[in-house]
Order: sequence, then structure tokens, then C-alpha cells
Amino acid sequence: MKSERPRIVRRAVHGVLLLDKHSGMSSNDALQRVKRLYRAEKAGHTGTLDPLATGLLPLCFGAATKFSQASLEADKAYRATLKLGVTTTTADAEGKVLQERSLAVSRELIEAACSSFEGRIAQVPPMHSALKHQGRALYDYARAGIDVERAPREVTIHAIDIVDWQHDVLVIDVRCSKGTYIRTLAADIGEALECGAHLAALRRTASGPLRLADAHALDCLESLDEAGRDALLLPADTLLADWPEVRLDDDDAGRFLSGLRRRLDAGDAPCVRVYGPSSQASPGVRERRAFLGSAHIQARELIPTRLLSPLEVQGLLELPANT
Repeated sequence: MKSERPRIVRRAVHGVLLLDKHSGMSSNDALQRVKRLYRAEKAGHTGTLDPLATGLLPLCFGAATKFSQASLEADKAYRATLKLGVTTTTADAEGKVLQERSLAVSRELIEAACSSFEGRIAQVPPMHSALKHQGRALYDYARAGIDVERAPREVTIHAIDIVDWQHDVLVIDVRCSKGTYIRTLAADIGEALECGAHLAALRRTASGPLRLADAHALDCLESLDEAGRDALLLPADTLLADWPEVRLDDDDAGRFLSGLRRRLDAGDAPCVRVYGPSSQASPGVRERRAFLGSAHIQARELIPTRLLSPLEVQGLLELPANT
């Protein structure tokens, strides 16, 4: 008779964990494993990475899930390894080889090809992607051998920098807008070079203000006790670190948390993070300004967008002091 799996006693956890996802694991699998480690009641990620891809995957817990959209909408950065001269069915290393072509490229040709994709460009989403068509992911159709017509999408490639080039292996750093398919970019660069290419490896290095250098691998998390893992959590406003901030006094903070608008003397700003006065620190609780939520400013009025409850504010203030 099989023994029952021990029941996990969930707890309220608030904050952001920067995970360095390894290859071969889906984003949801990574989320569920980390959620179990933290025994968290509520958790979510901020945009998927393909199983083949590695690197930065911000995970949100509790109050931080309210601001995950900011990371979803943020610009991204990747280090991509391209295999030149070989095209595949999926435009990455997991697909079957379609064609092999000879190489006749130079540094100058590679630089010209990469620079031609910088700026605002149109991309056709790949068939092997999670994009939905009539309620089904495109990869479902692809696996069934059905090709679906896809409308081009506009994305922005801010910069492509060549990191290394050795014969048929090209390594580039890409900074781009959300929704950019790097495998499509790799295939398009290959066509521009007239030799074809596919994405051999991909590593996300940044998402908005968040950096891979601050991320932690799953095996590191598994080696720590619960207190050690909690010490790695970052406050929810980490997701909004590149937004302007507004500081409110005690009275205005209370009105803001009640959903009331407030007149500002400052000029307009699209989105801001809002803070109340410093908390009265108790033992084990650091003293700092309390993050209250996000807002936008329109016609010089501060209009709440996402608000934290008093319990969520306190939960974020109680994160270990080394965050």
C-alpha cells in the first residue's frame, strides 16, 4: 500500500524570488517546486521561459503577485547562441533538421545582418509557441502537422551586440521589448546571412530592472532551510524599481489605501510606486518606508492602481533585513 504524501501546511509568504531556471524545466514546473519549498499560499511567475531556455525567472509570492504585470510588460535581455548553417522545424535545437547550408560569412556581414533587425520590426510568431489560436496553443497544431496562418506582430529590438563568433557558432546579447521571439530572430538573422540558423541555446539575463546576477538556482534553494530561503526574498516593489516614486504622509497614506484620489503639485507621470511613512520597527522588523501600492497620475491626480492590504504591507516589512 502506497504511503500518502505528507500534507504541506501552507503559509502567507510575501515577496519576490529571482530564480535562475535550468534547462529542461518548464516555467510552471519551476514555480510549483519553489512554491512547495516555501510552503506559499499564493505564487505566480512573470512570464514563461521555454523549457530549453535558462536564466532569470522572477517568481512572486502573496502581495507581490499584484504587481507581476509590470515584469510581464517590461523589456527583456537575453544571451542567445545561434548555430549557423542549419535550420530546424522549430527554429531551435529541439526540432528536426530541415536543411544544412554552407557558410560564407564574415564579421562585417554578421554585424550588418544583426544591425538590420534593430529598431521596430515585424515578427511572425513561430508555430512552436504558446500563442493561442481559437483557444489552443500553436504548438498543439504544430504537433498535429497543421500550419496556422499567423499575423505579424510588431516588436522592438533595442540592441544586438555580438559577444562571440567562431565559424558556425554566433553568440549575441539582445535587448528587446516584451513578446519578442528570439528563436524567430535567430532564424531571420540566418536568412539575412543566406546560410540559415537556429537557436542553439538561450539565457535570459534581465527583465526590466531585475538582473540574473541576483538570481538563485533551484539546487541552492533546496540546500537551505526555510529561514535561509526567506532571506532571499525581495520586497514587492523590486518589480517596480525603475518607476518614479511618490511619498505620502500619514493622513494621505490612509486615504490612498482607501482608494481615494489625491491632488498632486507634481507634473504628470504614467505609473508610480507609492510609499507611506516609515514603520515603527519592532524586534526583528526593520524600519523603512512602507510600500502601499502602485498608481498613475492623470491631470495631477494620484489615482490608485494596485493597493496592498494592511496585512500585506506588514508582511513585506517583515522580510529579513538583508533584502
